[in-house]
Amino acid sequence: MDFSQPEEQRELAALTRKILTGLTPQRLREAEAGPDRFDPVLWAALGSAGVLAATLPAAAGGDGLGLLAQCAVLTELGRAVAPVPYLPSIVLGAGALARFGSGAQQRRWARPAAHGELILTAALAEEDGDDPAAPATRAEPDRAGGWRLTGVKTTVPAAPQAGLMLVPAAAPEGVRVFLVSPADGGVTIERQRLSSGESAGRVVLDAVPASPDRVLGADRVPGADEVPGADGVAGGAAAAEWLVSAAIVGLCALQAGVTERALELTAEYARARTQFGKPIGGFQAVAQRLADAHVDVAAIRLTMWQAAWRLSEGLPCG
Repeated sequence: MDFSQPEEQRELAALTRKILTGLTPQRLREAEAGPDRFDPVLWAALGSAGVLAATLPAAAGGDGLGLLAQCAVLTELGRAVAPVPYLPSIVLGAGALARFGSGAQQRRWARPAAHGELILTAALAEEDGDDPAAPATRAEPDRAGGWRLTGVKTTVPAAPQAGLMLVPAAAPEGVRVFLVSPADGGVTIERQRLSSGESAGRVVLDAVPASPDRVLGADRVPGADEVPGADGVAGGAAAAEWLVSAAIVGLCALQAGVTERALELTAEYARARTQFGKPIGGFQAVAQRLADAHVDVAAIRLTMWQAAWRLSEGLPCG
């Protein structure tokens, strides 16, 4: 069996790494000193080079390389600890719109995101509740035929910068995913700074109005292999579960890049740093620690790729 990555996937990863060479330590320090840990110049460069769009399907303005290519990009971003919201905006936001959204929703939000013109995110973590796929946030029908959303989402990635949030909520007939703008009435976003330095937000929803076209997949005709929801649109529970799985796989891909590069830097240091007249990498204890770390990094990488492949094939990946 051939486990090698496709050529276009390798080329996309190489292009991403090349662009990231412009992320100097000075630029990284400046981004980390800002309120949102965001480098708009790097984000624009990824957009103009086609990196943001490449993995999305044509309907969402992309080239259709898919989730595995997204993981290849995420690994490169992790290697550089790049201050850009690729995971929440492209993998989760645009990815869910491409997979579950209607044509109108894809044109309105996924296509601008694919070109870096709009930042998207997914509000998954509940302040009151520990299962993002079974949200505590409530969606109640209103008299106008729409919905009212009430709840609190926390540590929403890139929330202060986002122009649209995908919000899973429990409706009377089951879970649905709603498309919420920060400008909608009843939405409050409080900045949060995570221990990693990443930008996030606590999102309070106070009876936020959501019209029928703000339901993910509204007016969309499900494919032959999809389970329609109660009103004929793609099932909201499936979309919520996919968002959670994709978020976990994406975080693992980022961390695979972080640990891979950290190991390389440690090995370089062990070769260059001398003690008692020889490089410290020549000492047995140091060499054994490096070997253990090499095995750990390989296990992270292989587990991530297996989970990503299973998710991309529609198989259980937990």
